Amino acid sequence: MKFKKYILFSFILLVGFSGFSQQGRQRRADTLFNKFSFVKAAKVYQELVENNYNKDYALRKLADCYTFLRDPRNASRYYKTVVEQDYVPIEYYYKYAQALRGMKKYDESEAWLKRYKDSGGVVNTNDFSKNANFISSIFTAKQQYFLDRVYFNSKFSDFGAFEQNGKVYFTSSRDEGLGIKRLYGWNEQPFLDVYVTDAKSKKNVDYTNKLPGDVNTMYHDGPIAITKDGRTMYFSRNNFNKDIETKDKKGLTNMKIYRATFVDSVWTNIEDLPINGASFSTQHPALNNDDTRLYFASDRKGSIGGSDIWYCDINPDGSLSNVTNVGPVVNTENAEGFPFLNNEGVLFFSSDGHVGLGLLDIYATIKGENEEEIASIINLGTPVNSSLDDFSFFMNPNGITGYFASNRKGGRGSDDIYAYHREPELHVEGVVTDAINTKPIPFARITLFNDKNEQVAYMETDEEGFYQINIDRNQDYKIVANQDKYIDDYRTFTSKNIQTELTSITANLLLNPKPNVVKLAELNTIYFDFDKFNIRPDAALELDKIVDLMLNDYPEMVIRIESYTDPRGTDEYNKKLSIDRANSTYDYLISKGIDPDRITSHKGFGELKKLKVDCGDDQNCKEEQYQLNRRTQFIVEKME
Repeated sequence: MKFKKYILFSFILLVGFSGFSQQGRQRRADTLFNKFSFVKAAKVYQELVENNYNKDYALRKLADCYTFLRDPRNASRYYKTVVEQDYVPIEYYYKYAQALRGMKKYDESEAWLKRYKDSGGVVNTNDFSKNANFISSIFTAKQQYFLDRVYFNSKFSDFGAFEQNGKVYFTSSRDEGLGIKRLYGWNEQPFLDVYVTDAKSKKNVDYTNKLPGDVNTMYHDGPIAITKDGRTMYFSRNNFNKDIETKDKKGLTNMKIYRATFVDSVWTNIEDLPINGASFSTQHPALNNDDTRLYFASDRKGSIGGSDIWYCDINPDGSLSNVTNVGPVVNTENAEGFPFLNNEGVLFFSSDGHVGLGLLDIYATIKGENEEEIASIINLGTPVNSSLDDFSFFMNPNGITGYFASNRKGGRGSDDIYAYHREPELHVEGVVTDAINTKPIPFARITLFNDKNEQVAYMETDEEGFYQINIDRNQDYKIVANQDKYIDDYRTFTSKNIQTELTSITANLLLNPKPNVVKLAELNTIYFDFDKFNIRPDAALELDKIVDLMLNDYPEMVIRIESYTDPRGTDEYNKKLSIDRANSTYDYLISKGIDPDRITSHKGFGELKKLKVDCGDDQNCKEEQYQLNRRTQFIVEKME
């Protein structure tokens, strides 16, 4: 029976509750937030706040949006409300402190920083210098990225990892093959080549893993970008043509981006692109999600600094046009390079010209209201960035895993490739439903407990019985739902050993109504005239109440019918009369739409059972006492 209820409930969820438009709006806001589209996300979160839908959560995210938009005034305005929420994560004390610092309210900021510390928070003191970039320090307050092991690094320079269709392509100077070794004079390492290996392989990668075809030459080759269909590659290479290295007026060999096509399992048909020039470098190719735009780094005329991030359009015929500098929000007077765009169109890049943790740091851009507009940037924080050079960021389409390169301490070579995974925010969500009529229960109290049975958080379901609570990973939980008219229900669940990509755990709860003493009292006894079994008008009114109760309030309630007589008359006659009364009662209920299966029995007992009123051996009762014995009564056998 319970299994059937779950099936029915699942079906109802599929066909939808009207309130799920709010749930869908929240998911859209979260998607926009995760895409760094904070202007649009803020508008949707504001709507959720105004509609009082999961308001605590929406307020937190709304405040975060204004933080990432570098708006400490609005950020602090909403954080002020957020920090007063019950069971708010302590990181919001930190965020509020930083927003106040952005408003130059240093005393208030110090007070909330102290509360954060007193609650167990750890602070990097550099984050709270008066001139600190409050947005970057907020972003790094909670670790977003976690490092994973990479098996294909060498003692030489390795970087530029690019994963597609189960293969990892990367650039390396590890060439220790059998041929004559040529060393790059700059660092006395072999020249760079492009290698390929299985993404899950744990085997050593050597010269036999060089990319087949014509991409690799005797000079620098790589890093690369490949179109979604796997047929076209863009890659960096020295200005090298017909076995001749071309130098500029300063005697330098600049970089160019070339294009190759995949033919008969090899990369060939190498093409020099018109965006290149002999007097400047063009390198580090990256493609947008639909392969219609090529991003790159270049120090060409029009650059703001040493090298800038640029892009050009890729036309349907493969020609390139509209070479454009991405602008001063990204580019500085120093060096920017290694652009990458994820599936949502967010531009990542490396720079030593923005506030960072070391030399080259990796940054992400924040989109403005216009999707083409870059409103701001965010430093990705530790452990992606370090005190040394961090660059060549790549993210897989899942938005969770990827690679970057760094020359930080602890690696195998001068530059090493690091794999990472992100742990997106996790929450538990569900719908609280009436177990009898499968309708959602609004304003039910939801309480979350940890494995020590300590209360972690609580909230009320919305108008459609929906709830959502942020939780930590690698924890065991119990969630309890209660409402005054229902018996509590609980569910245990775990966030241990779940997929990194998972952002929500579903825990639906079913509440059984408490037997309502008042309403069950409405199963009133009905009475009969002397020596009669017809349903009197007053009895019909009571039976109609029972019909309403069974059809609308307790649609799965099951009853039985028992009928009696007063003691006058013979036992045999009274037995038959009571059966007639039971039958007439049963027939009335069935005629009004009650399923016969919900009446387990309808029996007459004469006066054999205990009399309602016993007037002694001579049974010399008053008429109103005899009336109380001429009755049919109803017994509830099952509520669900």
